[in-house]
Amino acid sequence: MRVTGTGHASMRIDTAAGSILCDPWVNPAYFASWFPFPDNSLLDWETLGQVDYLYVSHLHRDHFDAKHLRDFISKDATVLLPEFPTSEMEDEFRALGFTKFLRAPNEQVVELPGGLKIMIQALTSPTDGPIGDSSLWVEHDGVRLLNQNDARPTDLSVFAELGHVHAHLLQFSGAIWYPMVYELPQAAKTAFGKQKRDRQFDRTWRYIDDLKADHVFPIAGPPCFLDDELWQFNDIHGDEGNIFPDQSVFLAEYAKVGGTNGIVLLPGSVAEVTTEGASTTHPVPVEEFFANKVAHLEEMRERKRPVIEAEKASWRHPEVDVLGEMKRRIEPLLDESIYLAKGVGGPVRFDLVGYDGESVESIVVDFPGKEVRPYADEKVRYRFRTERSLIEHLLFIDEVDWVNSLFLSCRFSAARIGQYNEFVYAFFKCLSEERLQYAEGWYDEHERSTDAEDITLGDWVVQRRCPHLKADLTRFGIVDGDQLTCQLHGWRFDLPSGRCLTSVGHKVRAHRVDAETPAPAGEAVI
Repeated sequence: MRVTGTGHASMRIDTAAGSILCDPWVNPAYFASWFPFPDNSLLDWETLGQVDYLYVSHLHRDHFDAKHLRDFISKDATVLLPEFPTSEMEDEFRALGFTKFLRAPNEQVVELPGGLKIMIQALTSPTDGPIGDSSLWVEHDGVRLLNQNDARPTDLSVFAELGHVHAHLLQFSGAIWYPMVYELPQAAKTAFGKQKRDRQFDRTWRYIDDLKADHVFPIAGPPCFLDDELWQFNDIHGDEGNIFPDQSVFLAEYAKVGGTNGIVLLPGSVAEVTTEGASTTHPVPVEEFFANKVAHLEEMRERKRPVIEAEKASWRHPEVDVLGEMKRRIEPLLDESIYLAKGVGGPVRFDLVGYDGESVESIVVDFPGKEVRPYADEKVRYRFRTERSLIEHLLFIDEVDWVNSLFLSCRFSAARIGQYNEFVYAFFKCLSEERLQYAEGWYDEHERSTDAEDITLGDWVVQRRCPHLKADLTRFGIVDGDQLTCQLHGWRFDLPSGRCLTSVGHKVRAHRVDAETPAPAGEAVI
């Protein structure tokens, strides 16, 4: 099995029975804030795009690059579709001219012509990507590969049970806006960033240890930030709180925990994977490339500057009545929302900075009041500050997912009172009837379900599944004193009370081993 690195989470898998191109991303994403690094725009995409199969793990725009898919990927390719709850991905592919689809039943092995086998695991929580994320398992002639990309399954046993995996490709770096955009003292940002960076690596080590593949390939990050306004987010400034460590940092950190089987794929690198080992060739020496990272970034910044400026010129739509359009689009969804609206539990404010860079219009999405209105000097739980033109553009293009656009762009600042609230972001990625109804149904089923199985961790008996996204706490649970941490997403719980310390809306059932009766956790608060 030949694996050719094509940048970020993208790769081309070649076997004697056919080729699969995964997640090809080349054009800037999220308001031109994210670019692939190392740069992959100079690869021979005309050739790379001539494949038998195409797999895109989910609709995040650093995985689903519509322009590149339209211009460079063969429409004769069969699209391998994860079993997602909505038809959005297929609809987007059809709009680009793709007509051949294989709808892979979730977690079922499908044998393709020539003995090529694939299995796709689809994750379908409203917090998984933009309503869905997935991983791809491939086998041919006894060689097995798992492309986990940036999916976060609760465990990898479904893949391990299919036989020993020879190549494991997974995310290790950040892909979020926290904590950089929060209006906090720099020392606090650094501390929170370091915690997140450490958790990212801990989660990666856990996945690697679970699967025990012969070779580990760090992929799906980090992006690079080439706009002068965002340049500080690149991990080149000696900031221990930067959440975007690159592949060379991965190798160094992996070595600290005994990892010796890591392989980096630059764009154009080729790994020949067999049951006996892997041999890799690179377009340039990997160590040399990352030693010159700053120079590479600076060269990319100058080359991509016209691209960024052209993107910025397209965002302004002064003809859009922002308040009126937000009311028209959001208020009907607020009226239909039960779980998400209660979960947010208060007003959310958007401060929109005008074209002059000074004037501000403040608009409130009032979840309890079920309305969008001008800010009235009340206390809000969440506040976002961004350029008015960005909201104008989202409304102009009828964007249904403000998380997979505005928030991932990092082109905003934020402040909040209290804990992180997942329902805020779940709502703003569900600005369509189809998405909202799915998310409401998922939370309804999730909150009504019970988890009766208990496990023992240290001095505590706790429910086996994390209240957040049902991660198996026998694998991801760590108890330190009276606190439980689920390492899958870093959520923490106070065990005596069951209260979640990371976010509102989740409680854990727990009691001390020597307690006569369990301390009641109560129903999950939403």
